[in-house]
Amino acid sequence: MIFNKTSLALAVSLSISVLSGCSDDDKKVAASEPMQFNRVATFFTCEQISPVCNTDETTVAEIVAASKDGNTLIYTDSPQNKIGFVDIRVASQPKKGGTLVMGGEPTSVAVLGNYAVVGVNTSADYVNRSGDLVVVDIATKTIVRRIALGGQPDSVAVSPSGKYIAVAIENERDEDLNDGLLPQFPAGYLSIIDVAEKVENWSVRKVELTGLDGLQYASDPEPEYVAINSDDVAVLTLQENNHIALINLKNGAIQKSVSAGAVDLVAINATTNKPGKIALTESLDAIPREPDGVAWLGNDYFATANEGDLVGGSRGFSIFSKAGELVWDSGNLLEQLAVRFGHYPEKRAGKKGVEPENITYGIFNNTPYLFVNAERANLIFMFDVSNPVQPKFKQILPASAGPEGSTVIPDRNLLVVASEVDDREVNLRGAVNIYYMDENSAAYPTIESVDNGDGAPISWSAMSGLSASKSENILYAIEDSFYASNRIFTLDTSTAPAKLTAATAIKDSNGVFAGLMLPDLVKTDNLRASTFDKLDLAALINSDKTVNIDPEGIALASDGGFWVASEGNGTQGEADRPILSENLIFKTNADGVIEQVIRLPEAINAKQIRFGFEGVAEDAGKLYVVFQRAWIDDKNPRVGIYDLTEKTWQFVFYSLDAVASQAKGWVGLSDLTALGNGEFLVIERDNKAGFDAAIKRLYKINLASVTNEQVITKTLVRDLLDDLKLPAGMVPEKIEGLAVTPSGKVFIVNDNDGIDDNSGETQLLNLGKVLN
Repeated sequence: MIFNKTSLALAVSLSISVLSGCSDDDKKVAASEPMQFNRVATFFTCEQISPVCNTDETTVAEIVAASKDGNTLIYTDSPQNKIGFVDIRVASQPKKGGTLVMGGEPTSVAVLGNYAVVGVNTSADYVNRSGDLVVVDIATKTIVRRIALGGQPDSVAVSPSGKYIAVAIENERDEDLNDGLLPQFPAGYLSIIDVAEKVENWSVRKVELTGLDGLQYASDPEPEYVAINSDDVAVLTLQENNHIALINLKNGAIQKSVSAGAVDLVAINATTNKPGKIALTESLDAIPREPDGVAWLGNDYFATANEGDLVGGSRGFSIFSKAGELVWDSGNLLEQLAVRFGHYPEKRAGKKGVEPENITYGIFNNTPYLFVNAERANLIFMFDVSNPVQPKFKQILPASAGPEGSTVIPDRNLLVVASEVDDREVNLRGAVNIYYMDENSAAYPTIESVDNGDGAPISWSAMSGLSASKSENILYAIEDSFYASNRIFTLDTSTAPAKLTAATAIKDSNGVFAGLMLPDLVKTDNLRASTFDKLDLAALINSDKTVNIDPEGIALASDGGFWVASEGNGTQGEADRPILSENLIFKTNADGVIEQVIRLPEAINAKQIRFGFEGVAEDAGKLYVVFQRAWIDDKNPRVGIYDLTEKTWQFVFYSLDAVASQAKGWVGLSDLTALGNGEFLVIERDNKAGFDAAIKRLYKINLASVTNEQVITKTLVRDLLDDLKLPAGMVPEKIEGLAVTPSGKVFIVNDNDGIDDNSGETQLLNLGKVLN
């Protein structure tokens, strides 16, 4: 859905009021409506250290569980060797609940009554393995017992009956030893804890797994994840062995031992390219599933998330009967859905694609659902499994980077997902994502693509500049240099989410761009020859005449074609950042064919740094282009004005706001759009996200009558931070697209960097008529 500010605020206020408390009658009314999940809050684990996350310490959430009353979350934080607590009595306003040192690396957590039971790895190295099950009183946040397990625990599960705790003792392999090949010792196993009334009377049994029929490495089972049904049967994945075991916890007997099997994948993207290119035209044969997370669907079926490890990873999930028979497999579905919603991690295409990591089952409003966490796509895929042999895709949910563990709280209509990637330098923070199900429409995705002519979705991501058409509901956007064969996207905003209906490749069909760079022409211009001394023409123009430029700005041309501003590559005078391309303005026709290329004056090119053209607009016979940051010897970034008739340049300077982020960084310009009569809206932003984001602003400038190299004035139209907080995730860094429709509605969009050091979330927001 494309939210305007009013609808976003209403949605959030409704969620807060519902989550703060509602009667049984209210719940019955809500349950009668179509139900969707929406993210209502994100708790960043760095908030345990600093209330505004002003810390560089690495802190994550990997596995998460909820107290029996559903009011407290407990998550594992392996870098900190702690577990963390989050108060979610008001789910839309989570509060830090403190942390507890574990005396080792916590790997998993589950809840039994008033206790959290935590698997803790205390191993000295990959050979000398040890670990404990640590029992924590949730109310007092104190350790009440440590139970030695004899090996490195990975997954912990509590039986619905409350009689047993199962712990997968992985004794994981050393990936640097013999290229990570198996077998490696010591072997893993399953620990069963028999629960007694008093914690001090809990006892441990060991189930050996070596020698199971069908194991690829019989001496090294490598158990990964465990789940238990209400018959006290544990299903255990042995990931590197591509195997599944079912174990009766009452007597420790192995009931079933089966291969997880292999999948033939078609219509996927299986090759990583640089620059990126998503083409759902490749196939992979006989790919072992190598499942990681596993969850029971009642007592008769279980589902696996097929992440892969050694040689496998089928990029999807599977459903098996309790007899270990495959009844359904997702095939290429998750890959294609990630492409449709702009979340496909092309850098992982040659490895394991979206990489489903974990899977959770829950019943909401009498409907059973599966939630599949895709670690690399940073999505949760939700399926209705009322019929386990025919799951139905329902929706996606965005998550902070690296969604790992999840838990459901059906009594409160809550889903919680833990995200384990934390790197402040690239604007990623570990988090606990909180979602609420009610009758409100789904707020995400904001964009989805339609199918192309081959039945697969149009691929898209890394959305940069934005432009309005002459039609109220049509916008145009472009993808930046992360992808090859750059394209112009057509967005229909009359639906929610907006539909990406076409992707028009920019092409040099008539050799206009190539002609600009002919070697003979370059040699006639000494300055230009030095600028292009390392230029690789083949890297910029493909054999099919599509181009690999860096489109950052787009504007509808008065003749119906497009103006595209391409940012240059490189900085003058920096050996490690040689000039590989200039900042250029391309004129294309409506079909994306290049008709004209406009260069900057040589004196300006001589000042180039890597932060160049960002936005372009046409108004009254002139082009206007913004530079992101100040170039060499300039105090401020430029706004270039090109007279289309006279073919001459004029430049003015734009004075940026001072850096205001607690993490410092820089401030620059991102896009501009023409309002008419020489007036323009521009985006000014810093290069920070989340709590570190301080400047995301819309300004109005007037260029109707300016003198060359004048420092222009600006008027604040809107601080965008409140708008960017409303989706309840991390405030994105790169607000790079801006458009104003004929009726005056203002749209913005962020660049998700092709899911490279980015959550992949794209927020296309309708701010309404902010100009009055």
